[in-house]
Amino acid sequence: MSDLVDATAYNFEQGQRARKLFAAVVLAALDDAIADDKKFNNGPEQIARWARSRDGREVLSCAGIDPTERVVNGLMEFVGRGVRTSVALSREESERRQAAELAEAMKAA
Repeated sequence: MSDLVDATAYNFEQGQRARKLFAAVVLAALDDAIADDKKFNNGPEQIARWARSRDGREVLSCAGIDPTERVVNGLMEFVGRGVRTSVALSREESERRQAAELAEAMKAA
């Protein structure tokens, strides 16, 4: 019984590692699209084309992301903002965004 539990835990951990690896591929695709957007002004179209492609849908699925049109629109919006993923995922950016939203809410009140 203990071997079954150990094997299940090991398989789960392996699956989590694989999901993180595919999530890293998605983040790299976003960074590439942002770089394309800065150079050629076609980043949102590039990420949409990739996300709708067979390979893109497969990578999104393996990363645990449902490859729906809503997701594609979200990816396009993210690329359109032009903030690299490393910056967007940082604590400083999160705090800056929260402070901006709070200031905007105070202005509206």
